[in-house]
Amino acid sequence: MIRILVVEDDQEISGLLERYFHKEGMECIRIGNGLEAKAAFENNGPFQLVLLDLMLPGMDGLEVLRRIRAVSYVPVLIMTAKDGETDKIIGLGSGADDYIIKPFSIFELIARAKALIRRYIDFSADPLLEQSNPYISCGDLLIDPEQCSVLQNGVSLGLTATEFQIVYLLASHPKKVFTRENLYTRIWGEDYAGAGAENTISVHIRRLRSKIEEDPSLPRHIITVWGMGYKWGEA
Repeated sequence: MIRILVVEDDQEISGLLERYFHKEGMECIRIGNGLEAKAAFENNGPFQLVLLDLMLPGMDGLEVLRRIRAVSYVPVLIMTAKDGETDKIIGLGSGADDYIIKPFSIFELIARAKALIRRYIDFSADPLLEQSNPYISCGDLLIDPEQCSVLQNGVSLGLTATEFQIVYLLASHPKKVFTRENLYTRIWGEDYAGAGAENTISVHIRRLRSKIEEDPSLPRHIITVWGMGYKWGEA
């Protein structure tokens, strides 16, 4: 059964989410305090998705996200009442896979949640991962799809599930240029939606470069092809 951790202090919202996900055949564990969220994640898992409010008692949602990211790559969807572009970028830059602004349509949230879960599960079940030597080596990087991790000189770079999927897609097709639309539809599984989708991709690429590139301003791995998109460098 699909299991979802809902970290939300508004009991009406978390109860609504639990009821709707139950109808979809999924189980929800509800936590209303940021301080309790990491313990709940570790003690009640595994989970296939975390729905995370930003404004929480005890500990704010971004700190909860950082602590989850220290131990797991599970997809995280932020639910926030903040609607500034800066808040969205901060959330994605801290390791979130997606965000939704309150008040939201429950049906939109469920659709986004199911897309994240589907990508997470489908990628884990990718037949490519069952090959005898599924690793991709590129310079000082070792891409390990079995563990959904990227190692640099033997040290894990702590990529999120979405970040790993971007790296794996690009590195698996080193000569192919992916447009922003290609990346968005392949990774997020949704139609490209203009500025919002473009901003999401930019944030993830910028964060990825900060993790995997020696000098993010002069990337060797994720190369920008001006006017077209991105490709994987052969450094």
